[in-house]
Amino acid sequence: MTKDLSRRGFLAASAAMIGTGAVAQTAGSTELEADISASVQRNVASFRSLDWQPYFSNLNKGAILIDIQSRALHYWSEDESVYKLFPTSVPLSQELTRTGRTAITRKVEGPSWAPTPSMKLRNPEWPDFIGPGPDNPLGTHALHLTWQYYRIHGTHDTRKIGRRSSNGCIGLYNEQIAELYDLTQVGTQVLLI
Repeated sequence: MTKDLSRRGFLAASAAMIGTGAVAQTAGSTELEADISASVQRNVASFRSLDWQPYFSNLNKGAILIDIQSRALHYWSEDESVYKLFPTSVPLSQELTRTGRTAITRKVEGPSWAPTPSMKLRNPEWPDFIGPGPDNPLGTHALHLTWQYYRIHGTHDTRKIGRRSSNGCIGLYNEQIAELYDLTQVGTQVLLI
């Protein structure tokens, strides 16, 4: 009986914690771009769905919201018929993290990869180029953003998802980046908070 009560108490407390995150999103508020993670736990079980209006003025070409703190990517289609929520990997440190508004500029299936100049300085032993395939750190698909060197991409190393593990990009499981790749288009708006 003690085990049952403990489990019920845990479930009740978990539900209460998840519910408190909804307070951070209020109608008409536009100041939420930095507030979203205040009460969001950092695991898949606590992801919560969001409404797009506090973050975007419209859904022209669809919209992607990436929450660095909760390590989640939200996608809304232009006609609001599709909403997706994916766990992500995020940059290793604040110095590597970029936030703000951008958009998808190019979509690549089977991307190749080359380290940025700053990556090469930090890791001179890294190769200068890796073509598409299982050794490629960009996985199976990549969505290029207006910011040079920044991408939303897949990964063959599934241990990275849900962690601070990238050099600036946002990573998804290969199956999920393939799904997002099919849903998005050049011009899809992106907001990182």
